[in-house]
Amino acid sequence: MDINDRKQKSILAGTVLLASALTIFGIVMLRQPTLYNSPGLSTSGNGEHKSNSSLPTLSRQEQHEAGVTHVLVTGGAGYIGSHAALRLLKDSHRVTIVDNLSRGNIGAVKVLEKLFPEPGRLQFIYADLGDPRAVNKIFAENAFDAVIHFAAVAYVGESTLDPLRYYHNITSNTLVVLEAMASHGVKKLIYSSTCATYGEPKKMPITEETPQLPINPYGKAKKMAEDIIQDFSKKSDMAVVILRYFNVIGSDPEGRLGEAPRPELREHGRISGACFDAASGIITGLKVRGTDYNTPDGTCIRDYIDVNDLIDAHMKALANAESQQVKTYNVGTGRGKSVKEFVEACKIATGVNIKVEYLDRRPGDYAEVYSDPSKIRQELNWTAQYTDLRESLRIAWTWQKSHRNGYGPPIDAH
Repeated sequence: MDINDRKQKSILAGTVLLASALTIFGIVMLRQPTLYNSPGLSTSGNGEHKSNSSLPTLSRQEQHEAGVTHVLVTGGAGYIGSHAALRLLKDSHRVTIVDNLSRGNIGAVKVLEKLFPEPGRLQFIYADLGDPRAVNKIFAENAFDAVIHFAAVAYVGESTLDPLRYYHNITSNTLVVLEAMASHGVKKLIYSSTCATYGEPKKMPITEETPQLPINPYGKAKKMAEDIIQDFSKKSDMAVVILRYFNVIGSDPEGRLGEAPRPELREHGRISGACFDAASGIITGLKVRGTDYNTPDGTCIRDYIDVNDLIDAHMKALANAESQQVKTYNVGTGRGKSVKEFVEACKIATGVNIKVEYLDRRPGDYAEVYSDPSKIRQELNWTAQYTDLRESLRIAWTWQKSHRNGYGPPIDAH
């Protein structure tokens, strides 16, 4: 009886241990971050999750390849990020896009995947940069040569309404990316910043030496991220280029990509998007906020940079980033246009007499901002080429007209 008892107890103990081990294993697996899109995950043209639609093929790139630059593009499903990914792929780089699709469009990724179907050229990873474990896993499983960090919420008005989201999404997430780069020996960073870090300077045009005194949470969060990068770089051999954008417009001249913001964010979006919405009848008219600024016609003055020129600046930055240096450049045309001038150009580009309603100022806005791009011209040999405002708007409008539902299914005109 004693022997049998001992055998039974031994079997019972073994069973308990096995069950415990399996339970622990199951819990660990469940807690692992979800990095890759499942074959059934997709989004509508506005970024909302849907099922029963395939995603681009996944292909980890665990080894560096001689003569090929593997670039991680954060936010690569977004408006600017997708245009950058297109250019990188055209220039024979290998690209990994990381995006949580909160602002980006999986449709843009699918366009890129169709254009560049070769195995190993393009990889899409569904992940949130706010999850350090997920980000570290991405870096551990891929041999990146450089990072172009676009991913960010980026609306001035929205930032005044939800500032904590902006500090988390921009400042904290940039810190997570930097930590992962440092841990895995990735030595090149091109950082997407903004002229909003300058606030409302007393003197125009804005140079890179203009004091950074941001007046809204968006600009403040970007300035904090820049400061983190600068401080880290003092003790690092990383090559960094910070590009401070002015107001981005336009789209791919060949009509492959465009801007498709989420409907609920249209109120906070770019003026070009609002003009197109008004021209297409999605909204009844255009709302211009602020007519009492100290400018010639009372409306804000901005420096409008075509997205193709902006991406060209990124390619120059990627090619010229130098170890142990942080270089900062303004990316603009050097010329300002008022909102009223912009609206008139949009009317001509679309052929629609857009109704305009003038309202009070938007919180956090500033009267006049335009760049002095002489530094980037002298050091990187970059100059804006797409400087005809009407033509940039016409090209963007052409895409909008043929993509009334963004990257989603076409809308029946009838």
